[in-house]
Amino acid sequence: MAVEEPMASPLIMAPQPTGRRLVMFDKDGGAREAFKLLNSMLDVPPFIAPEYGSLVDTVAAAAELDASVILPRFSVAAISGGPEASASIAQMLQVEGLVVDTRPEFWMFALGVPPWADDQTRTWGLSATGADLSSYTGAGVKIAVLDTGIDLSHPDFAFRPITYASFVPGESVDDIQGHGTHCAGSVAARPLPGVTEPRYTVAMDAELFVAKVLNNRGAGRELDVIAGIEWALDNGCDIISMSLGRTTGPQEPFDPLYEDIAAQALEAGCLIIAAAGNDSDRRYRYVAPVSSPANAPSIMAVAAIEADGRVAPYSNGGMGTGRIDVAAPGSGVFSSVPRPQLFRTLSGTSMAAPHVAGIAALWAESNPTLRGQRLWDQLVASASPLAGQSGIDVGKGLVKAP
Repeated sequence: MAVEEPMASPLIMAPQPTGRRLVMFDKDGGAREAFKLLNSMLDVPPFIAPEYGSLVDTVAAAAELDASVILPRFSVAAISGGPEASASIAQMLQVEGLVVDTRPEFWMFALGVPPWADDQTRTWGLSATGADLSSYTGAGVKIAVLDTGIDLSHPDFAFRPITYASFVPGESVDDIQGHGTHCAGSVAARPLPGVTEPRYTVAMDAELFVAKVLNNRGAGRELDVIAGIEWALDNGCDIISMSLGRTTGPQEPFDPLYEDIAAQALEAGCLIIAAAGNDSDRRYRYVAPVSSPANAPSIMAVAAIEADGRVAPYSNGGMGTGRIDVAAPGSGVFSSVPRPQLFRTLSGTSMAAPHVAGIAALWAESNPTLRGQRLWDQLVASASPLAGQSGIDVGKGLVKAP
């Protein structure tokens, strides 16, 4: 059953289900046993990666037929058919002893510009983190940006190699929404010689990978995001930057699915970095908890700060079960956007997370042993405390370049 896609919003206060159901299987072959069972009983058989083909082909083919999708690597599936039918199928799989957990699948959203965003046009973030003075450029380090895609014809991306894929059914990697191009620009744009705009990118020589997991309206289904993570791992990426998520309740625990995925990534030498979310309004003393999936312990949660070193008023904090690990420039961030505008200043934790990903690439270039958990530890250890700011709001402080 097709489900209408919601409009993205920085102030969505409740999770929005997609109509599908996520099922987490027993890691001892549960996903493949479920595939055999579902293949024999469903009118539209499920698609399992990578037997059908590439991750992109599997997700696209399943979407065309509104079929279920199984990702054995992470022992997770999205069951189609609508809320009632998918819940019934999940219950049947539980009876068979194949399922360890099940819940509705939710939409993820680009954590974009809050309504009170600062419109300043300065690239203060590079000087604040010391990236402008670093001798490192991210050379030889692979960074994946999972977002709304990228404008491949933008002059700051058109003449550099980019590996890309779209996991959004029926949409190319081309960035219509603009969020992904802005985030990718902060990570690893490469302006042409003689460009008059100030430098705005942290790791211009990093190898850039772009997975479109959010659609042209800035929303994406969870399994498409998870498939993007798997694609990045398959491509040997050292760092994954995700400026996306959904709101969580004050006492809502972190999702064990994302913790398991992130722990696997760390074990494989890949650090996942995610935006903490923009649901707070500190003008009225309201601090929202860290969004999912950033609140998973094995995902580095990033808060946003302003140019004066204070936590941004919209930035979510470590209230409830989540926590902030580090902070980065998030307000008044100048970066690339799709043509014809080319550049724009935006604010949000979405703008902070790519700064951390870029800084991570500089550290990774400086020492080839800094991967996975060791890279995490280095970012935390080298962060600079922010005067007058609580660790609940900014973690260990402002990330610093080597």
